[in-house]
Amino acid sequence: MSDADRETELAELLKEVRRIEVQSRRLVTGVMAGGYSAVFRGSGIEFDEVREYVEGDDPRAVDWNVTARVGRPFVKKYVEERERTVLFLLDLSASMTGGAGIWSARQAAARVAACLALSAVRNNDKVGLIAFSRGVDKYVSPQKGLGHALRVVRDVLALPGSDAGTDLVPPLELAGRVVRRRAILFLLSDFLAGGWRDALALCARRHEVIAVRLLPPELEPLDAGVVRVRDPETGRERLIDWGSPRARAAWSERVGRWRDRTEEDLRRAGVDRMDVAMPRAPSRDAIARPILDFFRMRELRGARR
Repeated sequence: MSDADRETELAELLKEVRRIEVQSRRLVTGVMAGGYSAVFRGSGIEFDEVREYVEGDDPRAVDWNVTARVGRPFVKKYVEERERTVLFLLDLSASMTGGAGIWSARQAAARVAACLALSAVRNNDKVGLIAFSRGVDKYVSPQKGLGHALRVVRDVLALPGSDAGTDLVPPLELAGRVVRRRAILFLLSDFLAGGWRDALALCARRHEVIAVRLLPPELEPLDAGVVRVRDPETGRERLIDWGSPRARAAWSERVGRWRDRTEEDLRRAGVDRMDVAMPRAPSRDAIARPILDFFRMRELRGARR
């Protein structure tokens, strides 16, 4: 690719990022901003200062080192931890780049990330990225600011995909090592790979993990005749006769088993799931609706506790 081609591609990607920003701003300034704040509160308390003891203070808060040094009782004061870290874990495998929808799974992931990243910016949170395929392909450390958030969204759009399959374990292990405080992790994937439940459960003990399952329209049988399909990760091709009731039933059964297995693994791992279905035709609510539904679910569940 020539330098001119690279510049053209970069300009188109930046235009797409700006368009996503404009579309997302309506969500961010409306219901979604409130939902984000309500659902993702501070992760705990952090030390603020030491002050002199006053009647009514909890004796368990006494700082005995300062008390012994000064000669009168002092207590440690803590405040609610407001600053959060939002980390996107992005699947770069080949299965994320194709499909029969208006967007690929990667393009849908970019729109989801844009909405959530801009909500994080408005709440003065940090945003970061781990992109992966069979291993970790790129790590962008969490930082604050709109410019950094847009860089993360641009990476979600622009990072080269991988012809390899998917292994969710390395990015989950990396997130557990590099992010010290409890963070909010959005795992953006089609979850076609297996073998990740134990690693996800371990990561969820330390961080708040949300599985964003990107669902292509071809999970439902196509309204077509004989179609040649190709596995983007293995390259294998086969013909499927969608007009055959037997073929349609077998496909639906296989997809149903995958859904049930994935949902059970996510439940056992102790993480919430946000399903984002990619439409076959343009839809204004395709990204906004599942995000808002997820926030409302979390708020209702919190209210019942």
